[in-house]
Amino acid sequence: MTELHPEVAAVTARVVERSRGSRRAYLDLIARERESGVHRPSLACGNLAHGFAAAGEDKPAIRAGKTMNIGIVTAYNDMLSAHQPYGRYPDQIKLFARERGATAQVAGGTPAMCDGVTQGQRGMELSLFSRDTIALSTAVGLSHGMFDGAALLGICDKIVPGLLIGALRFGHLPTILIPAGPMPSGLANKEKQRIRQLYAEGKVGREELLESESASYHGAGTCTFYGTANSNQMMMDMMGLHMPGASFINPGTKLRQAVTRAAIHRLTEIGAAGNDYRPLGLCVDEKAVVNAAVGLLATGGSTNHAIHLPAIARAAGILIDWEDLDRLSAAVPLICRVYPNGAGDVNHFHAAGGISFVMAALLDAGLLHDDILTVAGSSLRDHARDPKLHGDDLAFEDAVPESLDDGMIRRPDNPFQPDGGMRLVKGNLGRATFKTSAVEEHRRTIEAPARVFSDQDDVLKAFKAGELERDVVVVVRFQGPQANGMPELHKLTPPLGVLQDRGHKVALVTDGRMSGASGKVPAAIHLTPEALGGGVIGRIRDGDVVRLSAAEGLLEVMVDDAELAAREPAPTPTPQPGTGRELFAFMRHGADAAERGASALLAAAGL
Repeated sequence: MTELHPEVAAVTARVVERSRGSRRAYLDLIARERESGVHRPSLACGNLAHGFAAAGEDKPAIRAGKTMNIGIVTAYNDMLSAHQPYGRYPDQIKLFARERGATAQVAGGTPAMCDGVTQGQRGMELSLFSRDTIALSTAVGLSHGMFDGAALLGICDKIVPGLLIGALRFGHLPTILIPAGPMPSGLANKEKQRIRQLYAEGKVGREELLESESASYHGAGTCTFYGTANSNQMMMDMMGLHMPGASFINPGTKLRQAVTRAAIHRLTEIGAAGNDYRPLGLCVDEKAVVNAAVGLLATGGSTNHAIHLPAIARAAGILIDWEDLDRLSAAVPLICRVYPNGAGDVNHFHAAGGISFVMAALLDAGLLHDDILTVAGSSLRDHARDPKLHGDDLAFEDAVPESLDDGMIRRPDNPFQPDGGMRLVKGNLGRATFKTSAVEEHRRTIEAPARVFSDQDDVLKAFKAGELERDVVVVVRFQGPQANGMPELHKLTPPLGVLQDRGHKVALVTDGRMSGASGKVPAAIHLTPEALGGGVIGRIRDGDVVRLSAAEGLLEVMVDDAELAAREPAPTPTPQPGTGRELFAFMRHGADAAERGASALLAAAGL
């Protein structure tokens, strides 16, 4: 058995010690819920009759209460390409459950917001808080006490974290997450990026841009770049919450349906009534959370998970912070190059060996905890497998022994870079995240005068007016969770990339988020404390020199502390009503810091 890497062991011990009291309280909660919480045997006859009134042929089995009844929480809608395939899943799941003498009902639906549609629009200011809304929706669905297990149908950015946060409060239930897979590959990602930059420069028009985007996002399934959605799938694999190899099988295939069927069959085997009880709250422990972080760093995953992973962990009584991620990043090598950190997309990644090869390689190097409770198998090693169909028979086979494309995946002893590429930078401006894996090494330290904005649209106006044609640190403030819901600022990537390509030294500093498609421009994001909370970012002025260095772990404005303290904070922009943003005011007002997960829900719950 491979010895665990000492830094992975040390960070895990740090998380365990910090979480000792909160984790104990959580485990006590799920033990009480299992023994004395609301479940079918405790329901009054009127309650129970309401619960199975429309269950059709499953009514006798649900009424008798002798078999597992699976609660399906679905994030289906047919506007979001990733979730469109879920439309038929509930009917299929009911059939798969009946094959094992069990039943299934849709416990509830959750919203599934598409950041791709709202990117750069005012609707993006609802995006982060949709995660809390999804968690609440999941809790409402499971609160009826009708279910002995849960199947969670969700993929994209806030959806998987929201489903998990909600389901973890019902952590006594065995739970499996069921993905639907990525769309087939379309337009090459480098070409898409080229057209976006040409559009930013005014060299092509809207029609050419729309044609390019339509050729990239062209069918049902998850977007194929390695952003937040596909990083979600990787983390669920690393935590053992999927069936092995489930993440990147395309929708509408026979293999995809077979793996979904296997997930439901497996769920019927891990209930409390059997001999292999595997509740979600025990599967998601400190080791599983560290595994998710290691996978994120080794694969160059989305910076959004510097927010989502702490929030997921808190729902299970586990406390992880950016220093933990930074220490892991220094120890975990980058072994994947998937767009935007490389040329190929997740379909190419999957064909090259995919998650199963990555997992096996990390286990061989002692960088993952093998001894975790997963939904299938006796250890995480059992999840380093690929599903294959032999006729109609599904088998889970060992990962390929070597990468099939070492330009995309490598072993840890021959990495693309020696660290995981997600670093903590800190200084008199506060603490922020810097994703280095897509940034060339010579660009990872920038020192330049600031140009300060309070709205991303003003950055675009300044770019078009030629006001940023120089070495510059673009500071965009009042983008934090309390100010305006912490939108992603992804539409700033093309113009900043243009400036960088013209030879300028360019960086972004913001208390907002950047997309899971964070690209080649150095950026300090998620800055905390945010401007609205009194952060020093609210005192920066145009022309102040800012130094950002991943190598030094540094983020500073080169202004004397006394002068900074004497400055009046910038006036807070007044939020304008519209697009439903006013309905989320209570979430903005109650949100906590980005490093804790930027959640109003968890803050209000005292978690």
